[in-house]
Amino acid sequence: MMEKVVERFIRYAKEYTTSDPKSKTFPSTGRQLVFADQLVEELKQIGLQEVEKDNNGYVTATLPANTDSPAPVIGFIAHMDTSPDFSGENVKPIIRLYEGGAIQLNEKVALSPDQFPELGKYIGQEIITTDGNTLLGADDKAGLAEIVTAMEYLIAHPEIKHGKIRIGFTPDEEIGKGADHFDVARFGAEFAYTLDGGEVGELEYENFNAAMATITIQGRSVHPGAAKNKMINAIHVGQKLDSLLPPQQRPEHTEKYEGFFHLLSFEGRVEKTVMTYIIRDHDRKLFNSRKEMLTQACLFLNDEFGDSTVQLDMEDQYYNMREKVEPVKHVVDLAEEAMCEVGVEPIIRAIRGGTDGARLSFMGLPCPNIFAGGHNFHGPYEYVPVSSMKKAVEVIIRIAQKVVAN
Repeated sequence: MMEKVVERFIRYAKEYTTSDPKSKTFPSTGRQLVFADQLVEELKQIGLQEVEKDNNGYVTATLPANTDSPAPVIGFIAHMDTSPDFSGENVKPIIRLYEGGAIQLNEKVALSPDQFPELGKYIGQEIITTDGNTLLGADDKAGLAEIVTAMEYLIAHPEIKHGKIRIGFTPDEEIGKGADHFDVARFGAEFAYTLDGGEVGELEYENFNAAMATITIQGRSVHPGAAKNKMINAIHVGQKLDSLLPPQQRPEHTEKYEGFFHLLSFEGRVEKTVMTYIIRDHDRKLFNSRKEMLTQACLFLNDEFGDSTVQLDMEDQYYNMREKVEPVKHVVDLAEEAMCEVGVEPIIRAIRGGTDGARLSFMGLPCPNIFAGGHNFHGPYEYVPVSSMKKAVEVIIRIAQKVVAN
């Protein structure tokens, strides 16, 4: 049955479920609802109960307890959408035996250990890659496939005792809205795990604090021949704003616990320019300091060019889940022990990003993140080792067992 995780993942990866950050609907794309309907039917077919898709596209289901021993209700969660950063349409997963060296995905794109040295860990193993034209979607369809396969395995092996398990599949995680309408009370778990991490062994209960800032700069367009002391070029004001932020604190120069300012988009004309930043830091005080730095930069420019020149709209997106998970650290310890017991070496690190689990933790559902197995998400270099997906299935099953044993 473990082999089913591969077939399941390939089938899921071919479904076009890219989310859309510009959409005003929830979920952001109807294609996610189509996939949700398919998952509902599959979950019913494998024997799960209370299978539902709600009005917002969330898919939930229950595996009832098969023991009278007391055990907390636990959950496993993954997201259905793929990132809008790269095409997720017409995905063609390819299973390969990796024998070392570069893999020529197509005429223009090669997956090489020179750029991606982690490939060297998988020599002699099967990996699943793209054809170089799309992303793969292991983020997070590997997580979906692993959860469904683990539930099917538990149903087929009633000798493995477990408590009540809830599963949840969310839309729009990739655009930061995956938990917007998640009904924690109805889900009914005491704690849960997202299967949304990277390489085998990853276990995370820390992530960035995150904010999004949109800056609208109103310029003054005057004929360039008569512009002296009259024109305000909004493009140049935007460039000056970016120069006021420390260049060494950009994503390309940071790692580990270092935060950053990331200029995500810059759309400029003389008369009007719009810039979008994301702001990230693990430390809440440093996070707030970063937001204040951006605020002061905008005020400085308004002092120079006029009070209505620069408008800043900034909102927090999510916070570091450590604040909520650390008081119930046993849920992390449980996953760490489960990994060790199935032969996986835990890699406990902070997420340099976000996850549904971060927001769910602040909504009352402590939710650390477990590896799904993939590498190089959100682009054509994405791949997932088959062995990593199988280990994720084993970890899910072992966690289910250990909840009863503990």
